[in-house]
Amino acid sequence: MYKIDKLFILLLMLLMGSTSCKKQLAVGNPNSPTLATDVTNEASLAAFAQGAVYIDGFQASNAYNWLGQGYFSLNYSYSELLGDMVGSTDANEIVNTINIPYYVILDNGNKYTSIPGTPNNEAQVTQLRVGNTRAETAAGYNALYYMWTNMYILNGSCNIILSEIPTIKGLSPDATNTFNAWAYFWKGYAYSVIGSQYTAGLIVNTANPTNSASVTNGNYLIKDSIIAESNAWFNKAAATLATISAGSSDYNTVMGELIPSSYQATAHGGILTPTMWIHNINTMLARNILVNKLSPFVNGSLSATISGASIPPMAQSDWQNVLSLATNGIQTGDFIFSATSDPVNSLYGAKLGNITLMAAGPNSGLVFQPGLRLTQNYNAGDQRLALDFTASAADTFYNDYFSTVYSLINGPNGSSKVYDYSDQTIGAYELFIAGSWEENTLMLAEANIMLGNTNAGLTLVDQERAYQGAGVATVSGTGLTQAQAYNQLVRERRVALFGRGLSFWDSRRWGWTYDIKQGGGSYGNQILYLPSTGHAVMNVNATFDYNFMDYWDVPADEVILNPPTKGTASVVTNPNY
Repeated sequence: MYKIDKLFILLLMLLMGSTSCKKQLAVGNPNSPTLATDVTNEASLAAFAQGAVYIDGFQASNAYNWLGQGYFSLNYSYSELLGDMVGSTDANEIVNTINIPYYVILDNGNKYTSIPGTPNNEAQVTQLRVGNTRAETAAGYNALYYMWTNMYILNGSCNIILSEIPTIKGLSPDATNTFNAWAYFWKGYAYSVIGSQYTAGLIVNTANPTNSASVTNGNYLIKDSIIAESNAWFNKAAATLATISAGSSDYNTVMGELIPSSYQATAHGGILTPTMWIHNINTMLARNILVNKLSPFVNGSLSATISGASIPPMAQSDWQNVLSLATNGIQTGDFIFSATSDPVNSLYGAKLGNITLMAAGPNSGLVFQPGLRLTQNYNAGDQRLALDFTASAADTFYNDYFSTVYSLINGPNGSSKVYDYSDQTIGAYELFIAGSWEENTLMLAEANIMLGNTNAGLTLVDQERAYQGAGVATVSGTGLTQAQAYNQLVRERRVALFGRGLSFWDSRRWGWTYDIKQGGGSYGNQILYLPSTGHAVMNVNATFDYNFMDYWDVPADEVILNPPTKGTASVVTNPNY
C-alpha cells in the first residue's frame, strides 16, 4: 500500500519531532535515512508526503495504547460517544465514562442517576480536568491528548513537506503546485479539527532549518483564530488548484502517487481532479462555519437559546455562506478523501480501525454497542435499520444509560442500494476522512430550511436518503413546518453521518450537550431503564441533561512542555467551565 520502505523509518523519526509534546531524536546516524539523501526526486517526495499524512497524521501508533488502531478508532469514537450514538463498558481511554450524562429524567418523572437519590452524576468537565495531567496521559486516561497530538503531528509533517518541495530539482509547475496543495489542504484539515474541538490552539507553520521538526511557540490563540487559520490554508489550497489545468498529466501522476492505490479503488475514492478537490475544500469550509456556531433545536423548538456557550448562534449571513459554499461543494460523482483496510501496511485494522467496525457483531463481545439514541432517528421502514441492524432477544445489552436492543451487523447487508455501516472484510469498508456528498447535501438542505426554503431543503433530504437506500416515504411536498422540516434534517444527519466523527459537534451546536439550566438538554429520547429490582422498562420520552464541556481544554502535555507566553495562559482552559 505505501511506497515508503526506508522513508517510513524516517517518518517515524520526524513524527517524534513534529510536536512540542515529543523529544526530538538525534540525527546523523549513517545507517538511518535522511531527507537530503532519500527524498531527492518526485517519486520519493510523493512517498514521503503520502506517509506524512496517512502514517504520521492518522496512524501515529506511538500516540495510542488502547483497544483500537490509530486516529479514527479513538477520536471518531469520542465523537460518537459524546453525541450519544454508542455506549461502552470498557475503561480504556475512559470510553465507558466520558459520555455519562449529568442526569436523566425518565418517562414517569423520576430522576435517574448512577447512585439512586443523588441529584446528579459527576459533571463531565470534572472528569476531563482531573484526567488532564501528564501522568494520566501516560496511564491512558487523558482523553484530551489524542486528537491534539495527531493533528499537530499532521500539521508539522506538512510543514516539512512544504520546506522540502523547493529542494527537489526538475519538478514541473503543475507537480510543484500539486505537492503544495496537498500540504495546504491537510494543514487546513488539522487546524479545522483543533479549532472545532479545543478552546485554544497554536499556529505552527514553520519547519526548523534541518527539516526535522516544526518550530513551535507558546502563543496560544482562541479557537476562532485557529478556524480562521484553517480557512486560510483551505483557501490557499483552492487558489493553488485553480492554477492547474484539467487533465494535467503531471498533476494526475503526482496525485496517483500521493493517494494509495487501494484508496483510489474505494466506492468514492480516486484521483480527484482539481475541480473535485476544490469542491471538497468548499465542503470543509462550510463545515467550519456550521459546527462552530450554535443552531439551537431543543425540545423541537427553533426558538431555543443557550446561555454561557463558547460559540454564538448562526446569523443569517452564516447560513448564506454555508448555502454558497455547499452549492459549490462535493457534487454527485466527485471523488473524496477516503480510506480502506489492506492486508499489509494498513492505515487501520479491518476490525479495529473505526467506531462502526468496533461496534459490529454480537453486543456482548464488543468495545462499543449501537445506542437507542441512534436507532430512534430512523423513519418507519428505513432499510438501513432493517438491513444493517438486528433486534432479537439476544441483541439486548444492558449498560446503565446505554442499554440497547439492537446490534450492528458485521458484513454486507444484502442490498447494493443500501448503505453498509460496517464490514470487517479487508478492503470492504470505506472510511470517510474529510467531507462526503451526504454531508454536503445535508448542509445544503439545512441552510435552505433555515433560510426559509423549507421544501427545497426537504427535497435535498429526500435525495440524500435515496442515495443511501433508505427506502422511506419522501417528506418534501408534505406541508411540514420549518421546525418539523428541521427535525427531519436532524434525524437524517444523526443516522446518515454516523461513524464519521461529526456527532458531538452536531449535538453541541443543536444545544443538546449544554446543561438544562443553560437552555440545553435533549428531549423525547428512548432509554432502556433497568431498575435495581424488577424488569427493564423501555422509556420513550426521557430527558437527558448531558452538561458536557463544549470545547476541550488544551492537553496538559502541551501546556507543561510548551508553556504559554505572557498573556496567553488564560486561554488554554475553557473559561465557561
